[in-house]
Amino acid sequence: MTEDMYSVEQVADRLNLHVRTVRGYIRSGRLRAVRIGKQYRIAASDLDALTGQIPTAPSVGRQAEVSSIVQIDGVDRAAADRLGTLVLTSANTGHDQANPLRVQTVYDEQRHRMKIIILGDPAATAELLHLLDAVLNADNGLLDREVHDA
Repeated sequence: MTEDMYSVEQVADRLNLHVRTVRGYIRSGRLRAVRIGKQYRIAASDLDALTGQIPTAPSVGRQAEVSSIVQIDGVDRAAADRLGTLVLTSANTGHDQANPLRVQTVYDEQRHRMKIIILGDPAATAELLHLLDAVLNADNGLLDREVHDA
């Protein structure tokens, strides 16, 4: 049995949203989609998950999801940008594309604080957290500059 798949335009019509809003949801990880060529396709179950609907078909197997928030103090904007790029790149490569990690970064300029929010499979999340730990504890120059309050 195959699951219904929708285009970005069809999802936008069903939710009364602009197409750019739906694409933004996909890019941010809020809406899961599969890229086929140059177009995205959204599974009915993923659309149901976005809207809070109960899936129509029983799910096969058990899935677990982990939510993690990592707070890093004492980083400047440039270091936060480099670290964010590293984390997002790692999250988007080498993992199960059916269950991608969703990552969001937030930088607080006044407090020189970065937060990284990670949602996803426990094993992939653990792998990303291990990478983050290695980078933060290594003397590799990624976070070299110290932050001084003015």
